[in-house]
Amino acid sequence: MSDDIRTKKLINAPEDIMEQAIAGMLSAHPDMLCVEGATGRAIVAKDGPRDGKVGVVIGGGSGHEPAFAGYVGRGLADAAAIGNVFASPSPEQILDAARAADGGAGVLLLYGNYTGDVMNFDMAAEGCAPLGIPARSIAVSDDVASAPKGRENERRGIAGDFFVFKIAGAAAESGRDLAACHAAASRANARTRSMGVALSACSLPQTGKPNFDLGARDMEIGMGIHGEPGMRRGALDTADSVTDELMDAILADMPLGKGDEVAVLVNGLGATSPLELYILHNRVAQILAMRDIKIHHSWVGEYCTSLEMAGASITLLHLDDDLKTLLDAPCRTPALTVAGALAAAGPRSQRTHAQAAATAQADLASLATSGDITPQKFRDLMLGVADVIHANRDWLSELDGVIGDGDHGVTMDIGWTAVRRALTETDDPTITAISARMGKAFLDAVGASSGPLYGSAFRQAGDNVADRLNLDAGAMVAWIEGLCTGIQSRGGAQVGDKTMIDAWVPAVAKAREALQSNAALKDCVAAAMQGAQNGRDYTAEIESRRGRSAKLGARSLGHVDPGAASAHLILQAIHTGL
Repeated sequence: MSDDIRTKKLINAPEDIMEQAIAGMLSAHPDMLCVEGATGRAIVAKDGPRDGKVGVVIGGGSGHEPAFAGYVGRGLADAAAIGNVFASPSPEQILDAARAADGGAGVLLLYGNYTGDVMNFDMAAEGCAPLGIPARSIAVSDDVASAPKGRENERRGIAGDFFVFKIAGAAAESGRDLAACHAAASRANARTRSMGVALSACSLPQTGKPNFDLGARDMEIGMGIHGEPGMRRGALDTADSVTDELMDAILADMPLGKGDEVAVLVNGLGATSPLELYILHNRVAQILAMRDIKIHHSWVGEYCTSLEMAGASITLLHLDDDLKTLLDAPCRTPALTVAGALAAAGPRSQRTHAQAAATAQADLASLATSGDITPQKFRDLMLGVADVIHANRDWLSELDGVIGDGDHGVTMDIGWTAVRRALTETDDPTITAISARMGKAFLDAVGASSGPLYGSAFRQAGDNVADRLNLDAGAMVAWIEGLCTGIQSRGGAQVGDKTMIDAWVPAVAKAREALQSNAALKDCVAAAMQGAQNGRDYTAEIESRRGRSAKLGARSLGHVDPGAASAHLILQAIHTGL
């Protein structure tokens, strides 16, 4: 192990953690769990999916265990799609889970409200339609610290997943149709509020470094479960004072009156002892009793963690009669068992799903051959990009740790490593085909927000040069412009949002200017590189308006956006390769 690793983890090789962790889940719970699908990331309940039942599919990044696979089992989720650490699963991984959960009555997709999860699950829902699987989605949004009242749809999903998943699973188990299951889970989401506090940072297995700085005597109120900064930072206070602040925020946002009933979750973030969690619950119970609010049931423990982060969150679910019935319904999963008789599972037929149409092959003789960048040269350029991203992985993650969740470099490296593998194992005849293969490899490997964005980018870039075999200056600029267009069409970001678009838009503008001046191909790429650098530096001067860092406001000033930094590196690598 390298001497610069600052944190200790019981892992083998960082690149093997997901496969080994999944194998461990299966060996620990062979009576409940199995894996289905080619991706190896769909954890399925052995006695869950069955004919005529709505399939409940949950998912998200790893590092939050027991979420998400821990809630797969009879009476709860039928399948979970498991992403890399702190990164959404990819659409193909989610589709594996959807295919496994499909019993002919449709599937309900449930996930936390994060940009990457929303994009990947949306793409998976789009992919369900041609397979003949009706799909509906809910993005859990319980974190009151992440957006004010009236903008609930912008809130993050944190430990409130626990209640929404439980309600959805019970509704499906009881035989409700897809619309009714969606309605029940939506009502649970609308009546769930959470607030958290962090006492220490966590660290990604790939970096071994804390993904944010928090002083030894400090705490962060409103911290997200990926290390996203919260509402305020201050000196560590007593358990009762911290609980009072968390509960004040929840109760100010939640319309509760005398005689109402709630379910309570006091959740540890990974390194907080049960002793401390029970002290927090003691104060929660006192506060609710003073308001004449009844606790129907409580859970205290680790239900949605953040690797080894010290801290806790408090979640309340405002119950009505139906939600209470669904909450009390029996289930059996690795992380949650509610006692009660479960009916016989019933039959599960082997279902077949429509196959995607084959991609048409280009007529090579009809393609333009002018230009110095042949398909082989293009492939070499892309392999050079993969090398540069790998060399700068830690730097990109450090940039992301300041204003995000600290995984951008890791995620980009995983994606470009998959691209490298795809390009060395195949020999596509055109740059359009190479670009399409790159997009699929990146998307399948990454998920997260970068997966859909660069998956769409590479495909659009390839489409922009579909009439060419080789690239000249104009075609190279069109390819770069396709990257920008694909990212914008999938993510919707605009200049000034403090995202990678702030680098890609000026890159295209500068490249177009150079092309209009009859610049050579390499000079057009140099202009694009300069535009991206200008845009990257500009992001340090503006507040973030999109993604996880959008909650920071003025605290994001002075920090470069990591996505803009990686965009510049991509163009820099292409220029160097030329």
